[in-house]
Amino acid sequence: MADTAKPKGRTARSSGTRRRGRKDTSPGIANEKPETLLDYYRQMMFVRRFEERTAQAYTQARIGGYCHLNLGEEATVVGLMTALQERDYLFTNYRDHGYAIGKGMDPKRVMAELYGRVDGVSKGWGGSMHMYDTATRMLGGYGIVGGQLPLATGAALAISYRGGDEVVMCQMGDGTTNIGAWHESLNIAKLWNLPIVFVVVNNFTGMGTTVEMSSAEPDLYKRGAAFRIEGERVDGRDVLAVRDTASRLIERAREEQTPFLLEAWSYRMKGHSVVDPAKYRTDEQKTEARSEENDPIVLFGAKLSEEGILTDELRDEIAASVKAEVAEAAEFAENSPQPEVSTLFDYTYATPVPNESTRMPADPVFAE
Repeated sequence: MADTAKPKGRTARSSGTRRRGRKDTSPGIANEKPETLLDYYRQMMFVRRFEERTAQAYTQARIGGYCHLNLGEEATVVGLMTALQERDYLFTNYRDHGYAIGKGMDPKRVMAELYGRVDGVSKGWGGSMHMYDTATRMLGGYGIVGGQLPLATGAALAISYRGGDEVVMCQMGDGTTNIGAWHESLNIAKLWNLPIVFVVVNNFTGMGTTVEMSSAEPDLYKRGAAFRIEGERVDGRDVLAVRDTASRLIERAREEQTPFLLEAWSYRMKGHSVVDPAKYRTDEQKTEARSEENDPIVLFGAKLSEEGILTDELRDEIAASVKAEVAEAAEFAENSPQPEVSTLFDYTYATPVPNESTRMPADPVFAE
């Protein structure tokens, strides 16, 4: 087990306060190409602005259903997606917008899916929680907590069975580590030596309950020990640390044909979903989660500025470019057609099923 970025001084369970960690856990940026660093910064900024625009559209009733944002987790998203190879597979939970974009999906089609339009990545029928694209090997966001774990493990089994060299990354939230599918999937993954990296994005609060109150072992990267799965923790606010740690575990999974567990911790800036006021947090906790010292974009931007890589002019240029691209995605979604009601049952089953019901809500139960 390795703890490369352990948050300082985990508090007593009753307090429910967050765990602070080192501000700088990356190996440094001296050996990185400036264009690479600026690209990471831009990607993080794009996820932030995309999610902010998503929240705006939700409050305007342009987006319906459930909607969970990556606000505060941008460095984790970009670091993980940068570590994956194009041939690798990704399964996520319902907080999936940033991952879908990072895996290569067109942001315009992602936004159209949020709007429920036919040009969306799932033709408008999936919505926020169900991004899916076989071309980029992003095999779904899943609305059921832990629903992605058995499927991701099955994909890793398929790779192993076929003798492939791909790796599966299975992303989840901290609350998922307490459900049955977690134990079953990790057990099979190790028992059969499958090439999969389980990634727990720990934002300290599974929906509205703190990790300390819900898990007897709150150091989540240790929870693979029951299955003899090696685990590591990384500061999820540090895009380079996330990238490097995830890359190392992915390549080990590829070469050694065995599963690994990675915990990336960061702060969730807002509630569990767009409409969650997060009343289970104290004012101090809300302030801490939204503070600049825990904002991954502010932290990374400051590093780049100190090195003379990110000038004020370049910062403004990136901000303007990102704003325009996000606006373009929103406009594309707005202009995309609504699905026809007649297509409601087109994707219920992958293949024809005898006696499948296609009755609309207003249709009689029995045909005349």
